[in-house]
Amino acid sequence: MIRIVIAEDQRMMLGALSSLLNLEEDMEVVGRASNGQEALALVQELAPDICLMDIEMPVKSGLEAAEELKGMSCKVIILTTFARTGYFERALKGGVRGYLLKDSPIEELAESIRQVMNGRRIFAPDLVDEAYVEENP
Repeated sequence: MIRIVIAEDQRMMLGALSSLLNLEEDMEVVGRASNGQEALALVQELAPDICLMDIEMPVKSGLEAAEELKGMSCKVIILTTFARTGYFERALKGGVRGYLLKDSPIEELAESIRQVMNGRRIFAPDLVDEAYVEENP
């Protein structure tokens, strides 16, 4: 069973993601946080396999939390609406294992979680393309 903590400041999105991922036979959402600081506390308390988090959250952003989790056994996947190369590059430096956009189907998210658990890194193709094309200050 893949144990997941989700960090998302929009309650409706947090509830929907939790419900949909709990429908997967091999996944269980064990914790839900509304900011990056809560996510860090839940990861330390619950030792999940995956921490799925948004970027822009109050108290501590998803990128700040990911940087603090770098090197820990919990794998971080960023799930965001922001397809910005600066965020993507910072996430890579922060050691995230996946960076996906919220407009992806839930089936794609679930499969990406499985792939990350199998040691792969999963990044939205649009972001990878932009990272090599766009001039980034």
